[in-house]
Amino acid sequence: MAIEALYVHIPFCHAKCAYCDFDSRALDGAALDAAAERYLDELFRHIDAFGDAGALRDVRTVYLGGGTPTVLGRRLPALVRHIRTWCAPEELTCEANPESFTEALAAALAASGVTRISLGVQSFQNEELRAIGRLHSAREAHAAIERARANGFDVSCDLMCGLPRQTKESWDKTLRETIDVAPDHISVYPLAIEAGTPLACRIERGEELDPDEDFQAACMVRARNLFKVAGYAPYEVASYAKPGKACRHNIAYWTGMSYLGVGRSAAGMLTAREFSGLREFFGDAHLDGEAARVRFVQRDDAACSFDLEFLTKREAVAEDLMLAMRMTAGAPGELIAQAQRVLGAERVRAGIRAATSSGLARFDTATDALVPTEDGWLLGNELFGIMWDLR
Repeated sequence: MAIEALYVHIPFCHAKCAYCDFDSRALDGAALDAAAERYLDELFRHIDAFGDAGALRDVRTVYLGGGTPTVLGRRLPALVRHIRTWCAPEELTCEANPESFTEALAAALAASGVTRISLGVQSFQNEELRAIGRLHSAREAHAAIERARANGFDVSCDLMCGLPRQTKESWDKTLRETIDVAPDHISVYPLAIEAGTPLACRIERGEELDPDEDFQAACMVRARNLFKVAGYAPYEVASYAKPGKACRHNIAYWTGMSYLGVGRSAAGMLTAREFSGLREFFGDAHLDGEAARVRFVQRDDAACSFDLEFLTKREAVAEDLMLAMRMTAGAPGELIAQAQRVLGAERVRAGIRAATSSGLARFDTATDALVPTEDGWLLGNELFGIMWDLR
């Protein structure tokens, strides 16, 4: 096996944000302590089982996400140390919220081997933070960034556009404050209204909180322009980085690499051969004879059941083309050649003609790769659909 990426899910927060539909439980105090102890016992057991099976020995990137991993406090560095008994990742990212990223925890995470902190900043405007139920203030976000930097971490900041009460002027302020604090990496996401979230319920009651798609598009363009000038290279639809600071773990997701997901609601993807080698983890699941890849999502805390999706070779290659259109580097010549062998040369050429004639993609003469244009970046769903329909 050559599984190079490991994702570990921590399904706890101190409070649920108004837009969040991720699998997480809002707990605090004794209730959080008890739930975390039970959950981590199962998590450690499952990590050890994968380690014993040899599935973790080639892991090069680890990502601890949630939820909010930093609500675990002192338990979080212990988890990192335990993971490192099975692998030696070159990049180990931990998501953090400013209000739970204390000085003591930052120091302990650095000592345990975390290399990168991804902070859920979302906005530097206090009114906008309150509108989406965030617990931190702009001042706390600034302090958390400085704390991460002082402890030697690479620092990533997440931002959101289309928030309630957000304006062009307030978005500009957030972008400029972000540039001023100079993180190594920035992710920018448009707010999406998910069914069942507090924001969705407020909209159903008549509040006008729906994000305006044109405003969000303008926000994304403004961010791209300002970040480019400030020295951040856009390497993916939502991601910007200083030289050498792109997130290797996320790149694994977008380039068809195998990855393991551990923890309730964690997703993973393996080749059919890797899945067969780890069949003991998936109960009585039968591998579809035509499957090239298997995607799985853990259903429960005890890791006893999974939702499985089997992808044929055609679907896997079409997905690789689709995900390549998220990347500034695009689809390299080798991937296009592979797609022509698997899907049919004329079918692939027709798809490329559709993407290029509509101005969504172009060939980069320097790299011979099919890359998304600015329109393809903004109208990603159209471009992704062209590639996925080749399957």
